[in-house]
Amino acid sequence: MAGVDWTSLDLRTLGPLGLLRELERCARSFLPDWIVGVSDTQYGCLAKRLARITGARLAIDAYDNYEAYMPWNLPLHALWQRSIRTADLVTAAGPQLAQRMQLHRVKGHPVEIIPMAADPEFIPMDKQVCRLTLSLPPEVPLVGYVGSWAKNRGTDMLIDAFRRARAIRPDLRLVLSGRPPKDVLDEPGVIATGYIPDAQLPLLINSLDIACVVTAETSFGRYSYPAKLCEAMASGVPVVATATEPVRWMLDGRREHLVSVGDAAAYAKCILELLAVPRAEYGPRVTWAMQAQRLNQLLTSVDRQNR
Repeated sequence: MAGVDWTSLDLRTLGPLGLLRELERCARSFLPDWIVGVSDTQYGCLAKRLARITGARLAIDAYDNYEAYMPWNLPLHALWQRSIRTADLVTAAGPQLAQRMQLHRVKGHPVEIIPMAADPEFIPMDKQVCRLTLSLPPEVPLVGYVGSWAKNRGTDMLIDAFRRARAIRPDLRLVLSGRPPKDVLDEPGVIATGYIPDAQLPLLINSLDIACVVTAETSFGRYSYPAKLCEAMASGVPVVATATEPVRWMLDGRREHLVSVGDAAAYAKCILELLAVPRAEYGPRVTWAMQAQRLNQLLTSVDRQNR
């Protein structure tokens, strides 16, 4: 990528302390204007440390409620909250998460929202060509779920909904990627693809008649903005999604795509209704370029305010 330099460090070779020393050495030699902590709790904490020793401004970005991970690790969460409190700029993937993170901001710039955006490769494609490439059945209706399989995310409801829909449409098939449990793979009508290379994920999404998005009312789900929902929307694939507040916000309240959390009967009904929709319209697409411009504007604005 033009203008971007990557450095990879091996934790197994350097060890935790060696890795930290090497990162500090790199940061001191580079002397950045900003250090941005992204992706997970520990990176926010590390970014705060590097910003302090280099005198750089600190930005923290989050796309999940990281405090839902390892809820027992209170010291780590305390460090994360301190990073949010002291950062010059904090950004979140949506308003629900931004509101939660704002609780840790005593003063300074309020938490800003930079929504998720699908990779540029996710665009509408010819469904039959995609199915042929992935050796998926060409003529039967396919619904699919791409993501982690966990009971606390409500995925058991998806199987219940699929059974109900298939009782009415026996030709219906459920495409699952990754590694679901054996009892799920043994379900009649399930097609398992295993792990799909990243480069083929746009093909998989575009192979589907319906993309299924399942979230739950948990400390994680109430602040979750599924990337797979962004990817299906960017591809123009009809979506059936559980209506947690973040998902409702991402879909701009489009009721034809939303189902109450845990309601398998309503989920099945929505699948059957949307099978008649070849492509879905979700409004203007949010792109990486748009989000990069937004982030640049925020960094520049905070810089000016603090001069």
